[in-house]
Amino acid sequence: MDEKKTGLQRLREPFPEHQISLLPKPLKRDAPKGKCQECGGYHGLPAIHLSYVGHAALTDRLLECDESWSWEPVAFGPDGLPLLDRDGGMWIRLTVCGVTRLGYGDAQGKTGPDAMKERIGDALRNAAMRFGAALDLWHKGELHKDEEPESKPAPSGLDNEIADLQIAMREAESIEDLERISAPIKDLPISDEQRLALSVAYSKRKRELKTAA
Repeated sequence: MDEKKTGLQRLREPFPEHQISLLPKPLKRDAPKGKCQECGGYHGLPAIHLSYVGHAALTDRLLECDESWSWEPVAFGPDGLPLLDRDGGMWIRLTVCGVTRLGYGDAQGKTGPDAMKERIGDALRNAAMRFGAALDLWHKGELHKDEEPESKPAPSGLDNEIADLQIAMREAESIEDLERISAPIKDLPISDEQRLALSVAYSKRKRELKTAA
């Protein structure tokens, strides 16, 4: 029987399925809302779903590794509160088992108390990733494999999402809309050929929007 890992080793252990949530990213800002068959939520469709570990699950893992773990903002403003950068994000220092690493979090343009909570949670996940926490979810692939093929085929079920992305990019009405639609592409586990096709669609639509401006 393997000895249970502790400390920073435990932080790198994969999270169980029941602690992994899905974050829907509608392909269009004005996408019609409906009941999602993948996550069960009610949001704009079609959408890409990104896997992530929530604040509570991450906090539980940090406590397992080090009951005295802590975090602090990198800088404070004149009012004594955590300093936000010009984009509304916040840099933090996360310390676990005596090791400190940086992290960055933002609230996706939100404001108010809930925005700060989201900003903190995002920063903690980002900093914990520097320790290896949920790294497999950030990577969206297999990190440790002896032999990697030059080009990976996309997992089944992604073909429709890729097609929806191409259509959404062609219908984008502004560069801002195009950037938002294409944001999930970097997280998709797709082949080089498919990524190139999406890149071509993105570049073509961006040129068209610039010309029409």
